[in-house]
This record gives sequence, C-alpha cells and structure tokens, in this order.
Amino acid sequence: MTNHWIDLRYSDAVMIIGSNAAENHPISFKWITEAIEQNGAKLISVDPRFTRTSARAHIYAPIRTGTDIAFMGGLIKYIIENNKQHTKYLANYTNAAFLIDPGFAFNDGIFSGYNESSRSYDKGTWKYHLDENGEPKKDKTLEDPHCVFQLLKTHYTPYDLETVSSITGCPIDRLLAVYETYAATGQDNKAGTIMYAMGTTQHTYGTQNIRTYVITQLLLGNIGRAGGGINALRGESNVQGSTDMCLLFHILPGYLKSPTDEDTDLETYMKHYYEGKRLGSTSLAWWENARKYMVSMLREWWGDEATADNGFCYSWLPKRAGNYSHISLFEDMSKGIIKGTFLFGQNPAVGGPNTLFERDALSKLDWMVAVDLWETETSVFWKRDGVNPADIQTEVFRLPARASVEKEGSISNSGRWVQWRYKGGDGPGESMDDLWIIHALQREVRRLYKKAGGQHAEALTKLHWDYDDGHGHPDVHLVAKAINGYAWGNRNKQVLNFTKLSATGETACGNWLYSGAYNENGNNMARRDKKDTHMGMFHNWSWCWPVNRRIIYNRASVNTDGTPWDPTKPVISWNGEKWVGDVPDGGMPPMHEAEEAGKFALPFIMKNEGVANVFAAGLADGPFPVHYEPMESPVGNLLHPKQPTNPAAYIYPGASGEFGTAAEFPIVCSTYRVSEHWQAGAMTRSLPWLNELFPELFVELSEELAADKGIKNGDLVKIWNKRGTVVAKACVTKRFKPLKVNGKIVHQVGLPWHWGYCGLCSGDSANILTPHVGDANTRIPEFKSFLVDVAKA
Repeated sequence: MTNHWIDLRYSDAVMIIGSNAAENHPISFKWITEAIEQNGAKLISVDPRFTRTSARAHIYAPIRTGTDIAFMGGLIKYIIENNKQHTKYLANYTNAAFLIDPGFAFNDGIFSGYNESSRSYDKGTWKYHLDENGEPKKDKTLEDPHCVFQLLKTHYTPYDLETVSSITGCPIDRLLAVYETYAATGQDNKAGTIMYAMGTTQHTYGTQNIRTYVITQLLLGNIGRAGGGINALRGESNVQGSTDMCLLFHILPGYLKSPTDEDTDLETYMKHYYEGKRLGSTSLAWWENARKYMVSMLREWWGDEATADNGFCYSWLPKRAGNYSHISLFEDMSKGIIKGTFLFGQNPAVGGPNTLFERDALSKLDWMVAVDLWETETSVFWKRDGVNPADIQTEVFRLPARASVEKEGSISNSGRWVQWRYKGGDGPGESMDDLWIIHALQREVRRLYKKAGGQHAEALTKLHWDYDDGHGHPDVHLVAKAINGYAWGNRNKQVLNFTKLSATGETACGNWLYSGAYNENGNNMARRDKKDTHMGMFHNWSWCWPVNRRIIYNRASVNTDGTPWDPTKPVISWNGEKWVGDVPDGGMPPMHEAEEAGKFALPFIMKNEGVANVFAAGLADGPFPVHYEPMESPVGNLLHPKQPTNPAAYIYPGASGEFGTAAEFPIVCSTYRVSEHWQAGAMTRSLPWLNELFPELFVELSEELAADKGIKNGDLVKIWNKRGTVVAKACVTKRFKPLKVNGKIVHQVGLPWHWGYCGLCSGDSANILTPHVGDANTRIPEFKSFLVDVAKA
C-alpha cells in the first residue's frame, strides 16, 4: 500500500477490484464507510460475483474474470479521450513527457523484440530517446507522437465501450457509470483510491493488471495524495512484513536484488543493479545508496569476517541460478532435482495449483519437514485416498509450531505500520516458535559443518549469530536491534535510521528498510500514543517504513511550488523553510524554489528517472498492459486474435496436455475465500464452531446455469476438467449472472479453496482444478480464471 488504512477515509471515490474487502478486509471497510458517510465518497465494486462489497457499493460492475486489463483499458481511454487527466501532475511527476526510442512498436498483440522460441522479449527498443548528455528527451506539452502519453493514447484507442463490453461482459451503461465516477477524481480537490487483492494478481498477467491501476492513478494524479494511492490488501496479518524480510526468492531483505551467477563480485553486483543508473540531474535515484545497505547487511551476517579486502564476504552469498518460485520448485521436486524441503506454515497439498500434481511431487522427495500448528494435508500427503503409503519413500518430519499469540515480535500490516506484539502465553506440549526452530536448526547445521566440513562451509561456520538469550532461545529484541542497525563494534549504539548506514563497514544492519524501528529511542514498534499527529497519521503509534513515512511519494501531493493540490487535505506542505505534515519523501525544497540552483529532486525518489513510470520497460511482458485471455478461455482474444494469451507467461513444459478447450469445458471457474475459514484451512477446520458455519465445500452457480443443468440448491455437484474432479454442494444464487461475451452467453462459477482431507471437516480442494501456469513476471499461479464443466453428481 502506498497509503494506510485510516487514510482511506479521505477518498472521494473508491474502486475495489479483485477484492471482496467488506468480507475479507473488514478494517479497510471501516474507513471506506467513513469516507462514504462523512466525505460523500462513491464506492465502485468490480467483480465477477455480487459480493458483500458489491452490496454496499454505489456502482456494481460485473465482469468476466480475467478481463481487468480490458476493463481498465477502457477507463484509460475514457480519461484521455475526455481530457480528464491531471495534466500538470502527468507532465511533471511521471514519464508521460519522455520520448521513447523510434524503434519501439506494438503490432497484433506483440511488442517489438519478441522471440517466439524463448517466449521472451529483447527490450532493446523499450527505452528512452536520449539527448547528447544522456538524459531522456521530453515534451512537456505531451504532443510529440513519440512521447509516452501519445503512445499510451494510441495503445488504448481500440478499447472503446462496445469492445470492452464484448470482452468483459459488463453492460455499457455500467462501464460508463464507473468511468465517469472514477475519472472525476483527476482534479486538484478530488482523490480516488484503487484497492485490490488476489483477484487481481493470480493471473498469467497479474502484474500487468496492477499496472493498469497504476497508469490510471498516475493519469489522475492520485499517487502520494490523501485518499489516493494503489492499495494492495494483504491476505495475512504479516504478508507485508514477510515480504519486506525477503520471503520471496528474488530479493534480499529490504528488496535488495538477489545476486545471480553473473554477479561474480560486489562491484559487479552494484554496477549491475544500482550504481550509475541515475537518469537526469533532477533524479534523487535513492537506490544509488544501495552499497550502504548491502555492506551493512553483509557486516551483520558475517561480522568481523566481512572486510573491504574480501568484498565484505559477498562471495559467501548464495547466487541464484534460476527461478525458485512456488511453481518452479514443485516442478523440480517432480523431476527429482530437489531432494528435500522445509514447509513453514504452508500447505501446498491444498493451496498449490494443480494440487494432484503437487501432492505427487512431494512423494518424489527424500525428506520433508512440515512446521505447523496442526496436522495438515501436506504433512500427511501419503495418507490421501488412492495412495498406498508403502509406495512413498519420503521421510516426513512434523514439528509442532506456536501460534502468533504464543510468541513475541513484530508484524507489519498492509499499510506498512510495524507493530510490536507481546506473548500471550506458552504453546501446548513441545511446540516451539519459528524463531527458536530456525535458531536451533542453524546451530546444529553449523556444528555439523564444523565437524565434517562441506562445500562453502565457511559461509555457515563463520556466520555472525549472537542472538542467544543464554537459555537456548534467541532474544527477539536482539534480533530486532540487529535488523535496525548499529555501529559495528558497539552493539549498544543503534543507528538512528538508514541515512546513517555506512558503505565501508562501520555499521551493521539486517534490513535497511526497517532501520529506525528499534533505534536509540527504543522500540518504536511498541509505541502506542493515541494522539493524531496529522491527518490520521498517528506518527507516534508504532513505526512505519520507510523512516516512519505514512504515505509514500508524498511530495507528489503538492504542486511545483510546494502547495498541496488540495489544501483541505494536505499530506505535506512547504512552509518556506521546511516540509510539514508527514515525513517527506526526500527533504529537498519544491521545484520552483530550487530548480535553477540544481538542488531540486523529483518526488519519485526510488525511480532512476525521479518520476513515476507510465511506460515501464522493466517488465517481462511489455511496457504497457495488453488484454490477453487466460490460458483457458471460453472465447478468443477480440482485440488481438493472432495472440490469444500472454506470449511471455510461464507455462510448465510438461503441462501441454493439461489444458482444456471451451468445447470440452465451457464454464469459467474462479476460486475465492470465505471469512469463516483461513487459507488452506489448517487453522480453522480444526475448530468445531467454524466448521458449523461452513462444514463443506460448495460451488456457487447462477440460477440460469442451475436450470440448464437440472441442479437444485443443496444438490451434490461434480466440477471437473483435464486436471481432476471435485464434488461440492450446490449453492444456487443470484450472486452470479450469465454474461454476454463476444456475442455468446458465458457462465461463471465460484469455489472457495479451504478444504482438504484433514481436520474436523474435510472435502475436495478447489485447486485440484487450477493449472500449473504463472504470471510472466512473478509466476504467481493463475488461480482466478480456468475452465470446467459442471453436472449433478
């Protein structure tokens, strides 16, 4: 989230797309309700299913799942065509004015540079047209045919109302109502927010779905402002924190790049990703400071062993030789490449795509460790129906874990507020918390390497690991202080924040982004001052990364003289000497005051250009989003018939036989959650009172489809495709309606995905039906749009 939960109350229009926030993110909805009741905000719900969010919305727009880009592309066209864009914001704070290389092109659904055999792009033409000084050429009138704005306008010209309606199934009058309402926020005194969740991301073009939201918000000048922003609703209480701490394979703590085999030494790594990337004299290019963060992290990891002479032990960092995302890992398990795995609080036998494939992949392992609160389907994958346990040679270890209330530490909410939680009580039996498990594992692995040696043994045996509390448990406060950063050689001297980190080894810091969370002022994450400091920001309640800033890119909330676009809702403002309000995103004075002296820096400080990217050359599948169909679709691509699906999406090489056609499987299916159960169900299907509320898998289907199939409410229904079959109770409902898509009637059904074969209530996993394909950039699975057929069981 660029903003934070309370800030939603300042919105004039709220678009919730790919999310049922009223049910699954109720805290967010508290502030949306306040925006409606006190600010007159309009709520828009865009969803294939009429949800509890839709029931509270002023406008409900039904769409076929997987067609967000067409829907949003129509909005982008509407904004430009009707001159609703915030032109001053666009010209000054985005790359809309930048000229693009004349060789850049887009034809028949494909950008220039595509290699069909590798399913990838050579991005040689996806670049700025530079002047003799190496700076991007610009046209702030936004009229040059090679400028980003004009290329964007041309790109979305085909997304007219009739075409978008034919693709999405959304009636034209609803499209117009959404477009008119949301486009009205592109004014100085208005702001709109877009909120999304997994309904957006879990597609083969999920990243590009989000990009359409970003482009829309930049066109309207909604980033950095109160009530604005791009706000991702996380599905767990600490998803944000775990991502910040490098849960994902391609990053190190604080979103530093994970080195690959090509990054042979520290200098090569720094030049590859960070240094010398600044574009233009008015760009702060904050990532140019990455050497301070990387060296301080290496110093924390290897202590005195990390010196300037050995590149601060950079050579001991593991180098990534491929893609280690979820889908790739299970494919390698299936091939016998991966021999063992640890699964902490993860249940892929229910939650992974094409779960029959993933359950079988687990049986190819030599060993597996499952760390969880209860027995899960994954921890007993060898007990499932149709399997003889004697045929499975995987050695399985189950470690009992503790719940969040049984351990002390921090969580980071969706708004980046890092809040300290105290231990409520000990866990049952021999259960232990994750930190103790990792600590014990690390100590034992290090002991074995010291005793027997092995490849790269020094990287483990010489780790700086001094968090023990003297009783065999790591001290969580020592860990938090190490993450914050301190002066090397003086553990008691905490650094104030990441601006005090050193590139030459004088400081150690586990995660630069969290520097300031536990400094010499104490544990700032534990602060609970209820006094509002400014516009609902409560700067002394907990701590927020980065540097306690509550709204990211907040210097875009003011015009070029430092005056807020909307003085009634000032995020920050320039008082003639300094910024007041929120912690500014870089402390430089406003443009009009400093540009002649060369001291001004543009507000998007993490971007090399200093401005936000309408044109984004770094993505795998194009600098502008394109409407493609899901891998399984009931119709062809109306906009690009020659390229029906994302040409750069990840398709498992062994998956060629797992896709069905519309002739075989004519019904669109999507998965979703209910608030009564949690994720893969291990935590909730063991609780009798929650099982009473939702005791079994059900399928939602429209009254019209039910009539066609002879299905009544409560009947057992079979849902199947090439990957498998599930049986569910029929929930015949008005929440789904048939849609007219490209001249034909398309039916959609929905399946919650919480059930499996363990717990007090059991049932089929909806993910038996989902394919092993992924987004071109992240490889997140395409859970939200695939084909099935339905019949009375």
